Amino acid sequence: MPASEAQRRATAKYVREKVVQKQVRFYPKDADLVEWVESIDEPFSAYVRRLIRDDMERGSCPPVTDCDQV
Repeated sequence: MPASEAQRRATAKYVREKVVQKQVRFYPKDADLVEWVESIDEPFSAYVRRLIRDDMERGSCPPVTDCDQV
């Protein structure tokens, strides 16, 4: 059953207010990275989320912060 107009508006409002999107650009020199990520059996967004969560669990420090103050 198709969504009602009210449901479409509610979904659009939720996405506009709650969802964060980040864009990643791959230049020609990054062709090996594109080839790698396209060869894995996992959606790109899930792969990136997993990598970030793995870094967080290991306690990796983002390069722009001072981990001693976290």
